[in-house]
Amino acid sequence: MISQLGRYEVLSELGQGAMGVVYKAKDPLIDRIVAIKTINLGLAQEDKEEYEGRFYQEAKAAGRLNHPNIVTIYDVGKSADIAYIAMEFLQGRELRDVLRENDGLLPVGQVLDMVAQVASGLAYAHEYGIVHRDIKPSNIMLIRDGHVKITDFGIARMASSAVRTQTGMVLGSPKYMSPEQVLGKQIDPRSDIFSLGVMLYEMLTGEAPFVGDNVNSIMFQTLNLVPAAPGTLNSKVPDMLNFIVAKALAKERDDRYQNAQDFAADLRACREVLPRSNRPIDTTPASGKKKLDAIHVAGRSAAEDAAENSAGTLGLSQAFDSNEATLRLAALTSNPDEVDELAKTLKMPSAKAGKPSAVRMSTPSARPGSAAPSAGSNFKVLILFLILLVLLLVLYVY
Repeated sequence: MISQLGRYEVLSELGQGAMGVVYKAKDPLIDRIVAIKTINLGLAQEDKEEYEGRFYQEAKAAGRLNHPNIVTIYDVGKSADIAYIAMEFLQGRELRDVLRENDGLLPVGQVLDMVAQVASGLAYAHEYGIVHRDIKPSNIMLIRDGHVKITDFGIARMASSAVRTQTGMVLGSPKYMSPEQVLGKQIDPRSDIFSLGVMLYEMLTGEAPFVGDNVNSIMFQTLNLVPAAPGTLNSKVPDMLNFIVAKALAKERDDRYQNAQDFAADLRACREVLPRSNRPIDTTPASGKKKLDAIHVAGRSAAEDAAENSAGTLGLSQAFDSNEATLRLAALTSNPDEVDELAKTLKMPSAKAGKPSAVRMSTPSARPGSAAPSAGSNFKVLILFLILLVLLLVLYVY
């Protein structure tokens, strides 16, 4: 292990990844503990200058971000063939590890709290023209009292460049990529929104919406498969949250949330009607060194062939309106006066709250976890039938 990076005294190694090593270090000038993420610049000479220049450009842009849900960058530098970023040292755990420890599932309310914080941090970064490009659980740190921080701003674009130099392996991010990333199109803030929608789906169901044995299979599903509504896999997911996920995971960018702030607002509105959980989340840092996930590239698989023929189950209507979803949920959980007041705030007629949702949830035959018609619905049909029968008898008698 190296002992010095620039002026920083390296204390220990925190983890390893495809691009370099993460160290715990001390800044002797102000006696502050920092985390240092290193980027290996040992590339061919023709690639090195461009790569290094982009590194400083990205790090400088990320260093301008000052938000409670984004890790703070203090400094950038270079030592021999190693470029590094000195950043805030966080006493906490990666969300990826917390999910693994809890079998992929946390209380829905806590999930909404965390994802809303991530959406708020992204909204702030997007205002400054910075797109993260690699939102996933391993880039989200959970610290005390349920507070979350987004890490690796300014590094995601560097990672995509580094991956191309590694034969047969890519970073474990393909299942969080947006369709436009898969197709190599220009990226904008709505790509981060899709990736966060994938992460939200995974946190709600314990399953990723797009899975496969290899990168090609995952990317095929991202472009073609519409996953089952989260509520069909987790009965604790309310209807409104199914709508929110549908909008975040829309294949077309224009059908998604157009900004992360609206995404965060809908998550918080949904959170308000759910019971609070007192279940604490262990944020004690795990011991031992950590490595990034990797997925090996292979040919087309049977899973990919099956996905090609699978039916979509969580469609997004062009008429989707998150305000309407909010009113609809309010109609189910609040008194009429509160619904009218909310309708005035949203500048919508309150009658809309009782209309059927604009999001269409189609379910393929015999899909595990699919919801059956409720007993309350069957009872209402029976009552209507009896009333109709009585009216027919009265007409017949007279």
